Amino acid sequence: MAVEKHKQNEEAAISRLRDEGIRSLRDKNIEGVMVHLMGHSRKISGRWLSLLILCTGFLMIIVDTTIVNVALPSIQRDLGFSQSGLAWVVNAYLIAYAGIMLLAGRLGDLLGRKRMFLIGLAMFTAASLLSGLSFSQPLLIGARFLQGVGGAVSSAVILGMVVTLFPEPGERVRALGIFAFVASAGGAIGLLAGGIITQAVSWHWIFFVNLPIGLATMLLGARLIASNRGLGLGKGADVLGAVLVTAALMLGVYAIVEVNVYGLRSWHTLGLGGLALALLAAFIVRQARAANPLLPLRLFRSRNLSGANLVQALMVAAFFAFFFLGSLDMQRVLQYGPLAIGLAFLPNSVAMAALSIGLSARLITRFGSRTMVLVGLTCMAIGMLLFARTPLHADYVRDLLLPLVVLGVGAGLSFTSLSLLAMAGAGPSDSGLASGLLNTTTQVGAALGLALLATLSAGRASQLVIHGEHIAAALSGGYHLAWAISAGLVLVATALAAALLKAEPDAKPETEAKQAMERRYRAVVHLGGPACRR
Repeated sequence: MAVEKHKQNEEAAISRLRDEGIRSLRDKNIEGVMVHLMGHSRKISGRWLSLLILCTGFLMIIVDTTIVNVALPSIQRDLGFSQSGLAWVVNAYLIAYAGIMLLAGRLGDLLGRKRMFLIGLAMFTAASLLSGLSFSQPLLIGARFLQGVGGAVSSAVILGMVVTLFPEPGERVRALGIFAFVASAGGAIGLLAGGIITQAVSWHWIFFVNLPIGLATMLLGARLIASNRGLGLGKGADVLGAVLVTAALMLGVYAIVEVNVYGLRSWHTLGLGGLALALLAAFIVRQARAANPLLPLRLFRSRNLSGANLVQALMVAAFFAFFFLGSLDMQRVLQYGPLAIGLAFLPNSVAMAALSIGLSARLITRFGSRTMVLVGLTCMAIGMLLFARTPLHADYVRDLLLPLVVLGVGAGLSFTSLSLLAMAGAGPSDSGLASGLLNTTTQVGAALGLALLATLSAGRASQLVIHGEHIAAALSGGYHLAWAISAGLVLVATALAAALLKAEPDAKPETEAKQAMERRYRAVVHLGGPACRR
């Protein structure tokens, strides 16, 4: 009994001393605690503000890829473009954008991602001014090429910057959800903005509107985004590799976008396509042998990175072709005006926003990225199949609204989850390159899918006209065939995702408990100040 009483007295004394010590530390270090908490809060808000700046710059670039499509008839009328010449207003941008992307991503790792982001924004904004001031065909096409270069240099490093800003998994999912919404919904926003600006003012202002946005983003980015030094050019300045891959991508995209002019089986398409593949093969051989390769082939050892890029290529081939042909169907068959087309796609954008910005983070945290990719791709396939079954004179509310919402839900889940899986396979020093690779895959996949599906759609429409169908019915038949093929592409992507992508390993309860204890310990150390650390 005496021993037990002694132990109780000893524990009570220790408890009193501990409580007195904590009160003493609290009283002595309250100012330090407040300073620490304020600094921590500023750090967190600074990261989210940086994300807002990055997404604003990226949205400006993504919107530009579709805002021009709405203004093409006005541009053709004012500058006297032929039908084949008018295509180069879009093609010049696409060729530069896809061709420079991979090189720009690697340069971000070597020279600093913030530096490349700001350089790209400056080029894009200046080229936008030049495009708006263009009053001749060659000047506009040249300015659009420069716009593509600037857009590629800036956007190639953004995904890598987002991943670096948010190392904590929960925050990273939310941040990538916002980024994925901007990437996927920017096209629909461009259609709406293009319709409003073209009808209210003139086509010149679809370029001038970039000036205040670009300048404000550059100024805020230079001041608020944290800098990184980069690895230095000596770690990957493979000049020959850069020339090979840039030439291969530009030639390949050029061959793809000219398919509508020369045909799939023409010598022009096959010759340039074969040359692009030969240059790409030479680039791969060069990367395997170079001391400091531009694209280290070790990246492709990551099953998720390789699989996510393959799935992304198929998904965007279907998704972007759907948007392009869907807008043509609304314009040529359903007789919608530019503003009505933009408003028609608005529910799709809202659904993508709801999933990408809000729900996807919680769903991915709960069920995992791989599961959400499969669910999202399935929703996209269902939406496209529903669109392929719509009647000739479709009613918007009855026939089109539900497929657009289902497609938006699928895109909101898929883009975020695939970005997470692709970037998880790259280390911090390669995040810019992985970002550029995923963006390159997106652009090449979109260009290839659009060229192939638009060609098949046009061929089907021609056959129907020959068999006596009137123009509207023939066009609608071509578009519906393309949507059915798009659904098939998404189903193939779903099967590949199920076979290739690996689920993230679940955290063990013991590990989670240990990490929670460590976080609490660090909090006590910070709150206690120097006395506790001693």
